[in-house]
Amino acid sequence: MAKILIVDDSKMSRKMLRNVLEGMGHDIVGEAGNGEEGVKLYKEIKPDAVTMDITMPEKDGLTCLKEIKEFDPNARVVMITAAGQSSKLMEALKLGAKEFICKPYEPEQVINAFKEVLKNS
Repeated sequence: MAKILIVDDSKMSRKMLRNVLEGMGHDIVGEAGNGEEGVKLYKEIKPDAVTMDITMPEKDGLTCLKEIKEFDPNARVVMITAAGQSSKLMEALKLGAKEFICKPYEPEQVINAFKEVLKNS
């Protein structure tokens, strides 16, 4: 069971991710509705993995990813984005994201991404 932080400005997305990840047996240790809050919570909680939306107020997901990786080079971040943002996804992978999921997604995609990200933990 991993400790997971969910960072997404959509309450509905956070709820869906929580349901899928808790269904896998993981513990949701925090939720953030914007990037600024997400980075702050990551530093406080030090979760095993993070779901990070790319498009958010205050601070976007790419900026958050960069700050989290500077704080913790071993951070495991799964980026979540709307379809059609492939250039941002490529940038996220270069910055150190471990996996990515495109919205709208099926629960199976979340399950597979987290199995991959957490398999060596």
